[in-house]
Amino acid sequence: MTPVELSRTVLHAVRRAVDEGELAVAVLPERVVVAPPGPGGCGDYATSVALQLARPAGQPAPAVAELLRTRLLRTDGISDVVVTGPGFLNISLDGDADARLVRDILRAGLRYGHSDTLAGQTVDLHAARDARAVVLMDAVARVLRSQGARPRLTCAGPPEPAWVRILGVPSDIPAGTGTGTGTGTGTDAPLRPVPAPADPTPLGRDAARWALLHPAPHDRPHIGDSQSEQHLAQRETNPLFRVRYAHARTRALLRNAADLGFTPEPAPLTPESGGPLTVDGEAQGLLPLLADHPRVLAATAAHRAPDRLARHLVAVADALAPLLPSVLPLGDEKPSAAHRARLALAEAAGTVLAGGLSLLGIDAPEHL
Repeated sequence: MTPVELSRTVLHAVRRAVDEGELAVAVLPERVVVAPPGPGGCGDYATSVALQLARPAGQPAPAVAELLRTRLLRTDGISDVVVTGPGFLNISLDGDADARLVRDILRAGLRYGHSDTLAGQTVDLHAARDARAVVLMDAVARVLRSQGARPRLTCAGPPEPAWVRILGVPSDIPAGTGTGTGTGTGTDAPLRPVPAPADPTPLGRDAARWALLHPAPHDRPHIGDSQSEQHLAQRETNPLFRVRYAHARTRALLRNAADLGFTPEPAPLTPESGGPLTVDGEAQGLLPLLADHPRVLAATAAHRAPDRLARHLVAVADALAPLLPSVLPLGDEKPSAAHRARLALAEAAGTVLAGGLSLLGIDAPEHL
């Protein structure tokens, strides 16, 4: 169960409680935020929805939380729910949740995290005639489409041919003022990032797009200064290299595993089950990041902020690194269920990296 699915599950429990007269709430929340537990929490995810509902429902938050706890415990995929503090719900997923997550990612492929949340919504995006603004608009449009929206792009002037040829922005962006269509069907979202201080095209498509998108729109990108060469450096200090290298390593592991005669097979990865993460506990941080990918895409679309997705990909790559050395058997060791499960987890992480890079308009190479 992904955080998005869990959010919907909790929201469904709230709606059922209202429909059956257990909660008297006039206005239901549109969504429920779930996140890793904070200090004093437990389980896999926590939510403060009971605190939000307490005042409108005219009940103490712990009472609302207990009511929702009872309902959530009947839900498949949830093994335990604990109420902590003033009314936080701490939710533990079934032990097989990690294997289901990996299966879900591999089944969805590059579309993992895509949704129809914004289906039917038309979003008007307008950019100044500036390389960074146009690249930012293109990336935002890609992510919006992944969430079901229909973006309509306009620019203050036609894109430079080099932006189209090298940076990969659409060539058919019409001119416009960004003042909207007047039809009421669009949502104006003028994009005004800090302009690039120099021409980004000498970096090439992938490095240039990363240099323009990885910083937040209000931050100045490192282009044309002493740090600009880091975007091309094939070393660990370059976050784009770490992301692309991590993806390429997962593809190499799949090829090497095939040569050894075994394939990925999702399985529980908990230390208690003797699963593969006992080899290196640091890799346990990878699963929550993979589960969080749909939420990151939704937030990136909502805030028109591809930098959120870029930073998420760096976090996934860094969390994947400790797992990679333990994926293949060593020496005379025979492939085991643990190796197959590690390979499946590595492939899932590589899939998330490739899908995220694609939404940023950046290539995810098989070899690096």
